Amino acid sequence: MPAAKSVEEYILTAPAETRVALRMVRKAIREASPHAEESISYGLPFYSYPGEVGVERRLCYFGLKGVGLGLFLRPRDLEPHAEQIAPYVRTKSALRFPLDQPIPVALVKKLVRDAVRRHRAGQPR
Repeated sequence: MPAAKSVEEYILTAPAETRVALRMVRKAIREASPHAEESISYGLPFYSYPGEVGVERRLCYFGLKGVGLGLFLRPRDLEPHAEQIAPYVRTKSALRFPLDQPIPVALVKKLVRDAVRRHRAGQPR
C-alpha cells in the first residue's frame, strides 16, 4: 500500500475486501475514545491522548499486517485481558485478527476503553 496521509486515505487505499474490517476497528476505537487524536504514524492509523507528548501519548495503532488486521496497544493495557485476547495474541503488544473471521468489535472497544481509563487514573506505563 502507498503511504497514506490520513486514516481515511489508509482505508481507501487498502484492498477492497479489507475495508469493512478496517472501518469497524476505526469506529470501535473512536467510540471507545472519542477524544483521541487520529493520525498516521509508522504508516499505520494511530490514536493518541490529546495534550500528551512523547511515549505517553500513545494509545493504539491498527492496520493490515500479513493475512490479518493488527491491533497494537501497550503490553500493560493488554495484560489484564490475557484470557480474552489469548486467541489473538501475536506479540506482547500486538493482536492479530484473521480477516476471514468476524472482527471482535466489543473486545476492541473494551481494550481501548480500559487503556484510556488506566491513562486517566495515572497508572504507570
